[in-house]
Amino acid sequence: MRITPLVALLLSVLAVTPARAVLHITRDHGGYVEEYKTKYKQIRDRRERVVIDGICNSACTLVFGIVPLNKICVTPKASIGFHQAYYDKAFTFGIKVTSLEGTSDLMSYYPDTVKDWIRRNGGLTTEMKKIKNGVDLWKIVDPCPEEW
Repeated sequence: MRITPLVALLLSVLAVTPARAVLHITRDHGGYVEEYKTKYKQIRDRRERVVIDGICNSACTLVFGIVPLNKICVTPKASIGFHQAYYDKAFTFGIKVTSLEGTSDLMSYYPDTVKDWIRRNGGLTTEMKKIKNGVDLWKIVDPCPEEW
């Protein structure tokens, strides 16, 4: 078979095309909710996978409400932390002020399994509530298979 320039070009493009990416979360303490929504929507739309292999706190937890749960897994090092939403301290003279609207928005993204865990543990408060890897976390998301 003779390889034409077009076939050669197609083969070279396929050879350098990367496999689907994986977001590997190891130490994410959160940040601006809108930035996380944008990031996770892009990951969802590209059908990428997420491996939580460490700390995923605050806005990071939006991953459970935006990326399909079958595209997320947790390793034995995973730790998930939830708390109420806060206004940006730049607008509150450096004082930590909770946002009922922001907290309601966060809750609206979470799947029922996350909402149930939060309710069973006293709801969202100013204090960080953590799920360490184990049965409680596995009720929300599967442990990672070895190939991830």
